[in-house]
Amino acid sequence: MFETLPGATMRTQVTVPLRLLDGYSTTARLFSFNGLVDGREHVAFGLGDWADAARRSAGDGAAPLVRLHSECLTGDIFGSERCDCGPQLREAIERISEAGGFVLYLRQEGRGIGLYSKLDAYALQDTGLDTFEANLALGHAEDERDYSAAAQMLDALGVTRIRLLTNNPDKADQLGKLGVTVDSVVPTGVFLSKANAGYLAAKASRAAAR
Repeated sequence: MFETLPGATMRTQVTVPLRLLDGYSTTARLFSFNGLVDGREHVAFGLGDWADAARRSAGDGAAPLVRLHSECLTGDIFGSERCDCGPQLREAIERISEAGGFVLYLRQEGRGIGLYSKLDAYALQDTGLDTFEANLALGHAEDERDYSAAAQMLDALGVTRIRLLTNNPDKADQLGKLGVTVDSVVPTGVFLSKANAGYLAAKASRAAAR
């Protein structure tokens, strides 16, 4: 049985030219929504021939490539190397621009615990805890992200089937339970640095334990 969600509707859509810090440029169609279950201001970026990709999702053509990217102020904007969020977002924008599809930018900072709590978790990581242990020590779950709003966004965009760009099996599991057909999981790159080696090792070990 799929979890039944209320329908979300399109609020605004606007075309925005993008130029990333390394000079890569593309054009995105940005969508905002009404009726998202968590009340947050999530947005979708339509990239490449997103309209044709969405039409294909209703038939038997190749499903659009989709990245569910949780907001990371430190990594996405300021280039923090304590995580791999910024490079993953950069990769997703280019790959999806080439393939046609969407980046869903989800306002779920710090695996859903918020910016201040994420910084508290960083402080605990400096004492030897990994990112998941730090969340637990703060009284949070290991990962509090919920992808119900993402499923609503895809439905409002007319997308029923996707190819999911991720290394996180929980995203595909949650979307499947919410009625989104994940035709395939497309792995992201591994963006290793001296500063994020422990973080990436913790993510890999948790995924392997699932």
